Amino acid sequence: MTVQQPHQFHIPVMGTGHSIDSPIRVAHLGISSVISVVDDLLCEKIRKHYSKEFNLPYKNIARSRADGRAERITVYLNTVQKIVEQKFESLKECSFYSNSEKDRYFKLLPKSNPLRKLYDKLSTLNDESERKRLTEQLTKLMRPGEIEVNIMAKVDALKLDSDDQPMSAEFSDASAALRGFANSDLTSSVVLSAGFNPRLYSYISEFKDFYRDSAGEIKKKVILKVSDFRSALIQGKFLAKKGIEVAEFRIESGLNCGGHAFASDGHLMPVLLQEFREKRSQLVDTFSPLIKNYYELEGLDYPELSDEEISPKITVQGGIGTHGEMRRLLDDFEMDGTGWGSPFLLVPEATCVDDFTSKLLASAAEKDLYLSNVSPLGVPFNNIRGSGSEIHTRELIEKEKPGSKCPKGFLVSNTEFTDNPICTASAQYQLLKINQIRESETLSGEEKKNQTERVMEKTCLCTNLGTGSLIRLGITKPSYGRQAICPGPNIVWFTREYSLDEMVDHIYGRRESLVPDERPHMFAKELTMYVDYLEELADQIDDGDKGGQNKLQKIRKNLESGMELCLEISDREPYTGENIESLRGAVFTQRVRLSAIFEDSLVP
Repeated sequence: MTVQQPHQFHIPVMGTGHSIDSPIRVAHLGISSVISVVDDLLCEKIRKHYSKEFNLPYKNIARSRADGRAERITVYLNTVQKIVEQKFESLKECSFYSNSEKDRYFKLLPKSNPLRKLYDKLSTLNDESERKRLTEQLTKLMRPGEIEVNIMAKVDALKLDSDDQPMSAEFSDASAALRGFANSDLTSSVVLSAGFNPRLYSYISEFKDFYRDSAGEIKKKVILKVSDFRSALIQGKFLAKKGIEVAEFRIESGLNCGGHAFASDGHLMPVLLQEFREKRSQLVDTFSPLIKNYYELEGLDYPELSDEEISPKITVQGGIGTHGEMRRLLDDFEMDGTGWGSPFLLVPEATCVDDFTSKLLASAAEKDLYLSNVSPLGVPFNNIRGSGSEIHTRELIEKEKPGSKCPKGFLVSNTEFTDNPICTASAQYQLLKINQIRESETLSGEEKKNQTERVMEKTCLCTNLGTGSLIRLGITKPSYGRQAICPGPNIVWFTREYSLDEMVDHIYGRRESLVPDERPHMFAKELTMYVDYLEELADQIDDGDKGGQNKLQKIRKNLESGMELCLEISDREPYTGENIESLRGAVFTQRVRLSAIFEDSLVP
């Protein structure tokens, strides 16, 4: 029952706006991508734009509607699907070998793909009836890329009614987003990220599309973005007890990624991937009996399926930049697919980035990319210096009017000064917090200055992460500015805008590499970033903080274990375009740094 995806990569979610219309751009060409539905108000604006472009009916869903968030998401996803279907059907009607989008569909496929092989065979046939038969077969086998939907599980604020009282749990942000996806016409997957939310996971069981139908098919699948094998096992087991199958686990580097960075305790990617490879069978062995038991208790039929058919896919993303690195992940670690995020920010055919931000990304140096304090979630956020959002935030500070009006409220979480949660990027919170700091009798002048600056760094990501897409589509004027973007450090090696064909050919190693030979291996970059992280952490932890010192030691131990595996990998034969030598150099350099960090911080 498992149908092979056309490609060995997908385009992950990137902010609220930068991949919001990626399926419209690339799904008809067989490329899967992930939409964020955190911002349903942005979805509504984008829907209005594309409804006009594709001559589809549009009726505004008022912000005041009781279940408006879920309804906006449902209708937006249905609109995206209609457009993808329209473009895909038009593509299928094209002739072969006419330099059409239909030819492009097949030429973009990896040469190992069975459809690509049949396409190449078609060009060698002289018999007209055989050509016709194969043409019909190929057309029938074509499928569009998936329209996947991301929900940040822990971004789940409870909504307030007209009397400022919390509404029931099904109207929370994440639950409403899930309902919006579940009620849509999509046959696709929801990607749950940013932590385990038992309330949300339990809510999934209320929608029949997440269960197998009479034919044994699942219309709405679950993909979990996880940090390690233990997390996959715990979350997958929770869902399995409710009869929900995990279709895929997506492993993402804790630091070498875009967006929010959820740093692990020094667990490097090679170690995580090795554990998934070695323990993969445990997933089916653990989940399958629980799923079958649920179906039996509910009086439902569960089809006879092989372990291969019910085994969740394992994919990886975060910092991949060369064909050789992808081959390492697919062949050595036996991953089922890869996610390529930041490089696609420089592919206008695939993502929705405004000109100002695109030029900023293309010219970025390593010093311009950093882990910032701007997120109201209190989680390190990958950022770039000189963005429209940074400029706007600085202007507000200079006018002595820091903070946002908080027009959307998706990231409200702080109750330090109020009964109902407010956002730490809001003007309301920042003014209250700054006054508290100023009135403190225990802080020095320098400490007050530093703490005040950190408060004012917080940015309205709810609005600013979607601004670039609105500018790109002509919905908002460029002069509005405020664009935020969250690239991973990998973007520094991609230095201009690229066509979709250029980037896909780079991914599959079919052209001269788009990045220079000296670009460090993705594993080497991640290792360096974790030592940077440890060094910063060590500076913040006092010698007398026993818990903090234990955490440092735990990270150090995990890093040392990971470096041993990195050395083993560096002794293997490199894949074409894989800078394996940089991995050995990184291990030696970071070992010296580790020793210095622990000597300087007096950790035993």
